[in-house]
Amino acid sequence: MNSFGRIFRISIFGESHGPLVGITIDGCLAGIPLIAEDFLADLNRRKAGASGTTPRKEDDTPTIVSGCFNDHTTGAPLTIIFENNNTRSTDYDAIKNTPRPGHADFVLNKKHNGFNDHRGGGHSSGRLTVAIVAAGIVAKKMLSHINISARLIEAGGNADIEAAIQKAVDQQDSIGGLIQCTATGIPVGLGEPFFDSVESAISHIVFCIPAVKGIEFGAGFAAAKMTGSQHNDSIVEATGKTGTNNSGGINGGITNGNDLLFKVAIKPTSSTPKEQHTWNNATQQVESFTVKGRHDLCIALRAPVLVEAATAIALADLLLIEKALS
Repeated sequence: MNSFGRIFRISIFGESHGPLVGITIDGCLAGIPLIAEDFLADLNRRKAGASGTTPRKEDDTPTIVSGCFNDHTTGAPLTIIFENNNTRSTDYDAIKNTPRPGHADFVLNKKHNGFNDHRGGGHSSGRLTVAIVAAGIVAKKMLSHINISARLIEAGGNADIEAAIQKAVDQQDSIGGLIQCTATGIPVGLGEPFFDSVESAISHIVFCIPAVKGIEFGAGFAAAKMTGSQHNDSIVEATGKTGTNNSGGINGGITNGNDLLFKVAIKPTSSTPKEQHTWNNATQQVESFTVKGRHDLCIALRAPVLVEAATAIALADLLLIEKALS
């Protein structure tokens, strides 16, 4: 439900407008140097502030409450929390009766018989991704020989990100984006065929990022239009290095020693300023509806660091399963 991983196992908690959000990491190696300042660079990449992002700004100051002593991890469960100090819950009063189209408001209300916290999306809010970033930072520290890099390569169908964001601002409507992630230095042999493939593990956690609607590895969907001789990656060295990388660094669910390469599709933020129509539970009819509150016009701007974090968490778990970390 709210946990991921077999050995490097994370459990997420909190709500968007609750007192705090946080994460507990079980299986974290002992002896990793860790202080609050280690989190700041990646947390700042996730923060709002740029054009096209939400006006809501939180300090995002991490507090390590367990699993760390004398600035090193102890091997006990590591818990990191972030206080919520900039909330405007009254902005969400309307969605108790008028769920936002494209959002989880309607299904959460039905699933939990109306007891869900509707403020800011509650437990399903993107606010909780600050905790995913925190876990990713810890995971990255365990992957010193692996480099993970993600970037936004397209927004609103346009490779010119700046122009795409300006158009969204001018039209006051949200847009999605495409993120490319590369990880280098991964050894051969991680993952298993079928249910525990590397693609399965990464996809599982990448889809914990709100607004993710698709993922493709290597050539991805373009592979369906290729011949076998076009798609196959010729092995050119005894290390397994290949001349091309249409497989995205994975064969049969197992890493092949080449760069891990995949793309993630982020949908437009459902909380768009544009007037829409939705069902009103109080009046029992469809009505025009405008979302209140502070929201991102392009959440994809803040998502590359989340994709990196998710990848690091999955790889840390896979490496521990293979006993490749100590």
